[in-house]
Amino acid sequence: MAESINFVSNFKKANIASITIFLLSICIIIFKGLNYGIDFKGGTLIELRTEAEISASSIRSSLNSMNLGDVNVKKFGQEGDYLIKVEQKETNSNDLIPKIKKKLTDNLNAEVNFRRVENVGPKVSSELLESSIIAISLALAAMLFYIWIRFEWQFSVGSIIALFHDVVITLGIFSALSLEINLSIIAAVLTIVGYSMNDTVVIYDRIRENLFKYTKISISDVANISINETLTRTIITSVTTLLALVSIYILGGEILRGFSFAMILGVIIGTYSSIFVASPVLKFFKVSYKTLEKKDEKIVP
Repeated sequence: MAESINFVSNFKKANIASITIFLLSICIIIFKGLNYGIDFKGGTLIELRTEAEISASSIRSSLNSMNLGDVNVKKFGQEGDYLIKVEQKETNSNDLIPKIKKKLTDNLNAEVNFRRVENVGPKVSSELLESSIIAISLALAAMLFYIWIRFEWQFSVGSIIALFHDVVITLGIFSALSLEINLSIIAAVLTIVGYSMNDTVVIYDRIRENLFKYTKISISDVANISINETLTRTIITSVTTLLALVSIYILGGEILRGFSFAMILGVIIGTYSSIFVASPVLKFFKVSYKTLEKKDEKIVP
């Protein structure tokens, strides 16, 4: 029953901080909104390369004169590469790309090469947004069902609270920083759900085991022992994952930057929530070995 860190003593402070950041994230998402990419708004994505020395501001001013709607231009990859995102207002866009290419060639006095062009219509983008919401909802529901079957309903409630905590705070940070939400970010969110749940299940499994092992002590002490016993595994898993994600963030280029940043946030927040969000829920419900015995009695014929 040796303990190295008294996590339980920090549960209250951590819960106050979590609730504050969670509510703040919800307010930011509601009042500021999310910065949806062309995957969800509809529009055109152009990867441009030019040998001449031109600035992103000159490209942006040339496109703004065409009244295309929101235009986003940023450097991409090596020198002379740019990523252009255009909100497409026109219903007939067959001649849009030739118009943009001619406009840039004339205004910049340089030959431009469109290496990649992607178009997403309003109908497709709305369907993608709807499908993304359904995918996240189904993932959360499946996780809840698994924990409910694997453990008890108190554990299920704790895991879902932790998952909502992770997803909402991650989206809140993206909203606060005006970072783009696209399909790769949705993939990152779904990955975060799986990672956070995996970490939570490891701790929950040890708590369940220790509840039968230490029947004379409170759930707080059992949680503390269990977290310390799994702490080495948690740190090793989180650090090795973060090393890979930080490498992708730094070296992976603009395309992978949003995805890797969302994953980095998810790993950090998910590791925190498995200790300071999921575990305190069991203390709130006063879970004990008697709670587990009642379920085991129902299972045994």
